[in-house]
Amino acid sequence: MSSHPRLALALILSAGVAVFEFWGGAVSHSLALTTDAVHVCIDVFAIGVALLAAIGATRRANRRKTFGYGRLEVLGALFNSAVLLGATAIIVSQAILRFRAPVEPHGSTMTIVAAIGLLANLTIGLTLAGHHRDDHNLRAVLLHVAGDALGALAVIAGGVVITLGGPAWIDPLLALFVAAVIVGGVVAVLRDAGDVLLEAVPPGIDSAEVESRIRAIAGIEGVHDLHVWTIASGSHALSAHVLVAEGQLHEAGRVLERLRREVREKYGIGHITVQLECEHCDPGGVIICHAEP
Repeated sequence: MSSHPRLALALILSAGVAVFEFWGGAVSHSLALTTDAVHVCIDVFAIGVALLAAIGATRRANRRKTFGYGRLEVLGALFNSAVLLGATAIIVSQAILRFRAPVEPHGSTMTIVAAIGLLANLTIGLTLAGHHRDDHNLRAVLLHVAGDALGALAVIAGGVVITLGGPAWIDPLLALFVAAVIVGGVVAVLRDAGDVLLEAVPPGIDSAEVESRIRAIAGIEGVHDLHVWTIASGSHALSAHVLVAEGQLHEAGRVLERLRREVREKYGIGHITVQLECEHCDPGGVIICHAEP
């Protein structure tokens, strides 16, 4: 089974959990449960982005969008982050008000709804587990699901304490805890989106190491104007000017193929554009090569 059906199923389950927890928060008057529902919305977004990336990867580039549609996920990330930060600000203000004027939530309803949400999260995790090793998107989704499971466990614990006669301020305290988790997730999303827009070197890739490996290839004497950036999730690009030894110019094709293989196998970079140059050749001897997998 491809990743599309698994991600679609996970998306439906997560959206169902969010709606169910919003309902449970309203019925039980639990701000913590409502906040956890907002947290689940992060999962819904993360899964939606992964599904969008999986579908976008199948769409071909065209004359206007020469790199395809992968960066739609960045636009979605920015919009989603703005909405989540606004919702979190409202929740924090409500939590502060509840510290001043406590509202007694229905602990047992809180616990049951959060427990069902946790069960759904485990189901999503099991649906995706075992298929994530070679799929960057699925690994990211599993991390989000694990974070939401932590929030659900906190709400369950709070519901049990309140059911046993614990103080009502536990509910807004838990809401602030989950809100902090949400803000942490949003900051991470904004950081990643900013890196893509600024065309930063992808995480896990050291540009100095890439340059060193290219220099070590037989027939290459130097590298300059090296750039490595992210096009979309799991899709990276590299461009560089490479100085070829004068005696190796006739083997430019083989040098380029060794470079492409080294960069692709070591760093997973698929889009590679290289300009081969020769220091002592006349200007007409400059060769421009473009390599794709």
